Amino acid sequence: MANLFSPLKIKNIEFKNRIVVSPMCEYSSTDGFANDWHLVHLGSMAVGGAGLIITEAAAVSPEGRITFADLGIWKDEHLPKLKQLVDFIEQQGCVAGIQLAHAGRKASHTEPWNGGKQIPSNEPNGWATVAPSAIAFGHDAEAPVALDEAGIAKVKADFKVAAQRALQAGFKVAEVHAAHGYLLHQFLSPLSNQRTDVYGGSFENRIRLVLEVVESIQEVWPQDYPLFVRISATDWTEGGWMPEESVKLAGILKEKGVDLIDCSTGGNVHAQIPVGPGYQVEFAEQIRKETGLMTGAVGMITTGQQADEIIQSGQADLVFIAREFLRDLHFPLRAAHELGYDIKWPVQYERAKWH
Repeated sequence: MANLFSPLKIKNIEFKNRIVVSPMCEYSSTDGFANDWHLVHLGSMAVGGAGLIITEAAAVSPEGRITFADLGIWKDEHLPKLKQLVDFIEQQGCVAGIQLAHAGRKASHTEPWNGGKQIPSNEPNGWATVAPSAIAFGHDAEAPVALDEAGIAKVKADFKVAAQRALQAGFKVAEVHAAHGYLLHQFLSPLSNQRTDVYGGSFENRIRLVLEVVESIQEVWPQDYPLFVRISATDWTEGGWMPEESVKLAGILKEKGVDLIDCSTGGNVHAQIPVGPGYQVEFAEQIRKETGLMTGAVGMITTGQQADEIIQSGQADLVFIAREFLRDLHFPLRAAHELGYDIKWPVQYERAKWH
């Protein structure tokens, strides 16, 4: 039976355990560039024993950023620091992954600690946002521009070249961000997608852009490297994207060669979400059982025992942990000790290992 510290091989890449550092926006970049903050922040969690680290959302275009301080991968100049980051993560026996993202109508915001409000397109650090339909995210937000045929083609091209750059930087896992109300999720949900062309209306039309983005990435991404897709399994709102649609989409993505669904929820509209320990795990379990596709569980997973039970019970193949890593950069080392697993520590830290 698999446990939290069992290795997992996906295609030609092996993870030493089932613990993933979930993508966490740091809003600490200038013009999309990674810097020493990212190196120390993610590097510390690699030292702490994670099996896979996925960067925060890396914007595939400047207009695809959530804030003007987002990480980016839309130009070659971004690559040297990203490569340094990848190299250090790999030196710790950890796999480096990158999340490729476009914020759509949720772009052009200030950082959360500066209010997190949308910046009007005519103000400094603001820009016009795009979406499937000209529907604003909130009553105080500027309406986005509905993407036309050329705009959709640009989105697909941007994801493709971003994946190519990620490969050049040395990343071994790519994750497509189709969750949390960002652009690809906006196309999936009828609450934000009211198009009448081939990208709107029916389920088959609403999932079209996600499938085309995946296909465009696969044109450059090696077949022996894992490709993940993060989805919001439900909008938590009547008339929105529903769990049964997530299962259906996952089955199609499996047929298309996607290796794992990273199962989050919400973010596309303001909704009442029943937040609590492991509140999203059921969606990872449902998709895994109904499609046979590997899944990642995420959402208020805060203890080693909780994470281990998710793996041992077969609810998911990986656990994605975010906030608990911010509280404890060495979460895997502590979890292994508490659960009684003997794992390898960095030699520099061995004198502090619990015995």
